[in-house]
Amino acid sequence: MSDCLFCKMVSGEIDVPKVYEDDDLIAINDINPQAPFHILIFPQKHISTLNNIGEADQQVVGRVFLTAKQIAVEKEFDQSGYRVVANCLEAAGQTVFHIHFHLLGGRQMSWPPG
Repeated sequence: MSDCLFCKMVSGEIDVPKVYEDDDLIAINDINPQAPFHILIFPQKHISTLNNIGEADQQVVGRVFLTAKQIAVEKEFDQSGYRVVANCLEAAGQTVFHIHFHLLGGRQMSWPPG
């Protein structure tokens, strides 16, 4: 997707410091953090919304959660707790239409999130 912000990061067109990268996933710090640790984790493959995840995407989506745990351990907020959130479509707050997961930690979370 030539106009996708995250695809431009994947291709290197937009250079951004990465918290984590492998053949399937990239993790970056959110530019508008909502917690002391606010990291976005997204697949290198373009998938517009959670509604577009297919059977072939099961492994990479599952790896998002393993990667979130790994980052939380490395950043040392795994024991205090953290949240992983994904928004689907505008009404839920999705603003970039390339699936991504927010890893939030380092502060007390409340419920409901809002």
